[in-house]
Amino acid sequence: MIARVGSRRWFAAAAAMALLAMAGCAQPPPAAPYLAAAPSPGMARIWFYRDLNPNDVLAEAYIRLNGAVAGVSVAGGAFYRDVAPGRYHISVDSYVQDLHNEADLVLAPSGEVYAKVLPLDSFVQGGAAVGGGYKRNTFVVWLYPPEQGRAAVAHSYFTAGGS
Repeated sequence: MIARVGSRRWFAAAAAMALLAMAGCAQPPPAAPYLAAAPSPGMARIWFYRDLNPNDVLAEAYIRLNGAVAGVSVAGGAFYRDVAPGRYHISVDSYVQDLHNEADLVLAPSGEVYAKVLPLDSFVQGGAAVGGGYKRNTFVVWLYPPEQGRAAVAHSYFTAGGS
């Protein structure tokens, strides 16, 4: 009888661990359905996205909109911010400061812009020839035409700007 109670507890604990492990592996939703929704009336939309490439650095970087954090760039992820029409300065945090770390744009009502974050792996690296070296995370942000941006976002997953 004691062995039977012990095995039930063990089974319940194993089942709980399996459920927790599966919950941690859940994938975020695809971003494609979010493309169909238009910005609120009188607003504009900025999409931020990053391709998923297994050979790229998986580090995350803050994306800033007029200096304030708008979200986090995640490999394979996309998110948007609805903003009032006007001038905006987009930048991405990077180890190397470069002209391509930022972009300026002017948005009209109902306008839509696509800002792609690109990691530059191995841009700054050094150290030992075999192991023990270092790499610095370097990112740039480029604006893409809506046709290209929409196609890329459709193949991304929606992150809501968080990691």
